Amino acid sequence: MIIAIAQINYHIGNFEENTEKIIATIIKAKCEGADLIVFPEITVGGYLAKDLFRYNSFLEACEISVGQIAASCDGIACIIGAPVRRKLNKGKQLYNAALFIADREVKEVIHKTLLPDYDVFDEYRYFEPNDTFKCVNYKGNRIALTICEDLWNEHSPSLYRLDPMVELAKEQPDIMINIAASPFAENHFESRCAVVRAHIKQHELPALYVNTIGAHADIIFDGRSLVFDKEAKLIDVLNPFIEDLRYYQLTDKKIVAREPGKVYDEPEPIANIHQALILGIKDFFAKSGFKKAVLGLSGGIDSAVVAALACEALGPKNVMGVLMPSIYSSDHSVQDAMDLVENLGCLHEIIPIKEATNAFDKMMEKAFNGKESDITEENIQARVRAIVLMAMSNKHGYILLNTSNKSEAAVGYGTLYGDMAGSLGVIGDVFKTKVYQLAHYINRKAAIIPENTITKAPSAELRPDQKDSDSLPEYDVLDAILYRYIELEWSSKEIIADGFDEALVRRVIRLIVGAEFKRFQSPPILRVTRKAFGVGRAMPLVAKHPF
Repeated sequence: MIIAIAQINYHIGNFEENTEKIIATIIKAKCEGADLIVFPEITVGGYLAKDLFRYNSFLEACEISVGQIAASCDGIACIIGAPVRRKLNKGKQLYNAALFIADREVKEVIHKTLLPDYDVFDEYRYFEPNDTFKCVNYKGNRIALTICEDLWNEHSPSLYRLDPMVELAKEQPDIMINIAASPFAENHFESRCAVVRAHIKQHELPALYVNTIGAHADIIFDGRSLVFDKEAKLIDVLNPFIEDLRYYQLTDKKIVAREPGKVYDEPEPIANIHQALILGIKDFFAKSGFKKAVLGLSGGIDSAVVAALACEALGPKNVMGVLMPSIYSSDHSVQDAMDLVENLGCLHEIIPIKEATNAFDKMMEKAFNGKESDITEENIQARVRAIVLMAMSNKHGYILLNTSNKSEAAVGYGTLYGDMAGSLGVIGDVFKTKVYQLAHYINRKAAIIPENTITKAPSAELRPDQKDSDSLPEYDVLDAILYRYIELEWSSKEIIADGFDEALVRRVIRLIVGAEFKRFQSPPILRVTRKAFGVGRAMPLVAKHPF
């Protein structure tokens, strides 16, 4: 049996475009001699469509799409993910399902058993779990068909007490097929491989793990679908971050690539993060119907990295960099920003903010009478810049990109309605130390980001001789504490026991907790780690935290 894997980029709710793409892919696979083509989890409708699943019109559109897809399955079978309505009144309205389609009709409907409700997932909000198990029979092969999380009980026994593969193995299947929508996160690829291998070693079956690609605002899917033989040897990995379609021959539980490709070489982590951010920007704009971006260029490394990523994703002629020097901006910062503009070839404007900040100072003079200049005046500068950027956005139809990094977002080192403004946080899940790695990666072939931008001390330049280190510990120390507290979810005691200064740890955690209200109002952030700010980290705004 020839099996095709279709790793496609869909647009949530865009049924016409998605269905056309799915049907075209099925026809192509049929022409190439495939007997079966496999698509990822909830390709019909889109994963995860969130509360769109509650709308009858959305579910009706899913059903129409499934009917159109089924009509194209003549001479070829298809496995595709879709939401399916339940007939019982009790419980949730839907199943997360895998549909086996052949001879122009849905032959089998397999329901997802294990529904994740951690991090970015909230499937129990919409779906009812499965409690019956059966293999799919096709062309003399029994297929143990599961959906994404159904394989992860082996890797996370504390979360799940039921193993769908153990139940399906009772029917002595010939192959495991798992359709997935597994988001990208740094180093998550290794975990996926480990999960699939564990089941292969237990059941001695070849396995196909079919993942989606594409970005939906904050969540990025990297593809990299997997094919293993029954000895748990990795046969093939589909391309990362792009659509792909490949074919495999299954004979007596032996699977081989029809056209053997090169051995997969996992890129270095920073290369994956770079590609994920590029895809995140591309899809945010394409799926929202926008083409052009604007951002502030300070001469610092954060805005330089975001500008470089935007130019690569959208093309330099679709990126506007706005220089907004204040009386505290150094000459070299302006020159660094101009050097970046020249290297990138993007559009730019220089709009000094001195007159605007002076006007605010005069306007507020009476209300501030008798009070010394402080952070208030610094924040006014940041908010003036936001007004300039939003004016450019409104007038020219640009989408404002936010340039705050994860370290700043964590401790609240940013001005609400100022430099925290924007429609998309490009590097809001990238610690400052990783921003430097990104800069070096961007410069791997040519000097795009000026060397001085990379080597100079970070500064907001909102007061004379200001440096980030005046307010924060050195970023290598800060990021190490933030990683343990945010991503590993360690307590202060555990972090201190790991060798960090007690007073510093408690100060940093107080800053994190105190900045929760700021992050609550931040733009969506492109997720590239296992614990990003946003939907994956739900914290109360008003609470007493145990430091």
